Order: sequence, then C-alpha cells, then structure tokens
Amino acid sequence: MNPQLLFRNTDTGSKANFSKKNSLKVLILEEFYRNGRKSIPELSKSIQMSTPTITRAIDELMAEDLILEEGIGSSSGGRRPNLYGINPTSRYVMGIDVNRFYVRIGLFDFNNQPAAEIKVFNEGLETQENISAFLRRSVEEYIRESGIDEDKLIGIGIAMPGLIDIHTGITYSYLHDEKPATIMFENLFDHPVFVEHDTRAMALGEQAFGLAKGKSNVLCLNIGSGIGLGMILNGKLYLGHSGFSGELGHIQVDAEGDLCYCGKIGCLETVASGTTMIKNARKKLESGATSLLRTLVDEKLEKINSELILEAAQRGDQFAIGLLSNIGEYLGKGIAVLIHIFNPELIIIGGELTKADNYLIDPIQQNLNKYTISKIRRDAQITTSSLGNNAGLMGTVALVMNKAFSRE
Repeated sequence: MNPQLLFRNTDTGSKANFSKKNSLKVLILEEFYRNGRKSIPELSKSIQMSTPTITRAIDELMAEDLILEEGIGSSSGGRRPNLYGINPTSRYVMGIDVNRFYVRIGLFDFNNQPAAEIKVFNEGLETQENISAFLRRSVEEYIRESGIDEDKLIGIGIAMPGLIDIHTGITYSYLHDEKPATIMFENLFDHPVFVEHDTRAMALGEQAFGLAKGKSNVLCLNIGSGIGLGMILNGKLYLGHSGFSGELGHIQVDAEGDLCYCGKIGCLETVASGTTMIKNARKKLESGATSLLRTLVDEKLEKINSELILEAAQRGDQFAIGLLSNIGEYLGKGIAVLIHIFNPELIIIGGELTKADNYLIDPIQQNLNKYTISKIRRDAQITTSSLGNNAGLMGTVALVMNKAFSRE
C-alpha cells in the first residue's frame, strides 16, 4: 500500500507513522473506488474494523475533502445510514500514451472520468528528436490549460512500446538511457511516475474498465503501427520473466518476406500492421489502383493514414476493404496459434484499427475457421475494444491506481 500517493505528509513524525495513520483511510478509499458508495456499517463489515474506528477515519476523510456524503442508504431495521463516496475532484491521474508516431495525453478525476479533453499530438518516438523535452513541454501546457490544482495529482502513468525490463526498469528500444524509465520521467515531471508497455497498458485498461472486466483468460491485441499482445491469464496480467512477453508482431510468418524494422525477416508486422497497410495502399495507388482514397487526400498519397483507410472502407470503397481483409487474413493465422496455446475466453482487438470492426473481424473469423480446432475455437469470443483508442490511456489510469492501492 502506498499512502504517499493519496495523502500529503505534513506531519513531523516518521514515514512509518504517516503510513500507519493513513493505511485504514486508503482501504476505505479503495472500497469506494472499486465498489462505489457505502455506509459505515457496510465498510465496517467489508474492511473488518469496528464501527467507531471506521467513523473516525470517515470524519478525517471528510475533513480532507476526499469523500462526500451521497445520500441515505436502506434500513436494516433501525435508522437509515448515511452513504459516502469518493469526491471526484479531490485527486487526479494523468495518463500518457507514447507511440512511435503520436502521443495521447489525458487527465482523469478520482472517478476515472476525463477532467480535460484528451489531447493527441502527431509527434512520437520516431518523429521527435528529443522526446523527453517534447513530453515535458506538452504536459506542462496541458496541466496549465486544464486549470486543476497540480498538488491533487496522484501520479502519471505512461504507456510506451518496445522492450522494458521489469527488473531494472530500463527501456531498451527508444529512450537509450541507462537510468530506469520511471526515474528518468520522475526527474522530468516532478511527480510519481509509473511506466508500462503499451499493449500491457491496453490489457490493464480492458481489465479495469472494458470488456475484460471480470474475465480470467483474455488476449488483447494492439494493432497499430506495430502488433502487440497483452495477456490476462488466470485473472492476472502476464509479464514474462523479464517483462518482454507479448511480442506477437515479431514472430516469423513469411521466411521469404520483407525485412522488419527489428532486423528479422518476414515478421507478422511486415504483413499485418497498420504501417504495412498504409505502405501497401500508397504503393498500389501509385501503380494506378482506383480508390476513394485518391479523393480523400486530393491525390497527395503521402497523406494516407489508417483513419482515412477506415473511412474509405466504411463508405464502401472496395480497395480499402481489401486492404483490411488482407490484414485480417494474416492476423487470423497468428491468432489461430494463440488460441491453440492459451485457450482464451475472449480476444479483444484494439489499437488504431479498432474502428475497422467487421471489416477486420470477419476475415479473422474466416481464417480461424480454417486454422483452428473447432472445439477450441468455439471457446474464444473475438471482438473489438469498447474503449477504442483510449484503451492504453485508461490502462495508465489503472496502473497508477493499482500502485496507490497495492499491498506490496
């Protein structure tokens, strides 16, 4: 448990005394956060503390403006009890989803609702020479525009792609810094920071707020500029020995295929990622293919992106539908392997191609029927994310709150 994230240590006593004093209040806040409003008798039963002890803690939380009265509960024979719940504006969490080609920043209140409009920057790890300076500048501006009291910020969750070692905290793919990414970002923002792989952050978001809530065995595919896999196995996020699990995009599917940016030949990302889809669209249009995309970009083919391809498909453009179908075919082959290995109850397709919906799901389904054992196949429902592009961002919120309430 980490009371320091939720409370400000203004006491002159030791850190241990501060932690002990606030541990019960953290338990109460977690009950409200996870399960909604409750009465003091309900809290006493769920936390297994005496009513007077709970009452004193509630009084302190009310004085600190962390909770509010939320009406009157049902009577069990005596006087109807007061109900209490989280004060949404008492604390905030910032989420940052850092991609190869874009950055998304969001600010969420204590009830996980957006406290400011989510902002998308068309700059990322592969387009910004100094990504750290860019992030610092963008975050400072975003907080200033939001108008919130920065002292109410619990922490910042950051999702990013690449290899992040869970033992050392060092990210090997992009930052090229010998310090743990968490330390580097905390020095940058002067707030508690927690860093997670982007696809695992997506899985956290789905588990906390999306379609994976309450489910035990779920695979989350992040289909965008690359292809990542987040795994919830037996109800827990799977990390792997070093935290490098889920690199589905770098399994070989074509021994005679194209060179992947990872340095290997014929990776799944070279045939089934959003980046590949855009490259193929431009190449075929340059060779004379007919498509609504030409009109959408006014013949400036360098402007073609995933969103425009999805728009064209939704408007019935057969060229765009074919591009998505081709990706779905290869993804179906890859997912067939996953189904045979993990026997999941649910597979969630997320990332930039979430809006493709049936244009992507249907060809995946068709290929799963070809390549999987029917009995195992029937166990796995396949759907697109209900959180859309915000799954990773919501995952960073879950990451920070899980740390705030952690018993470790």
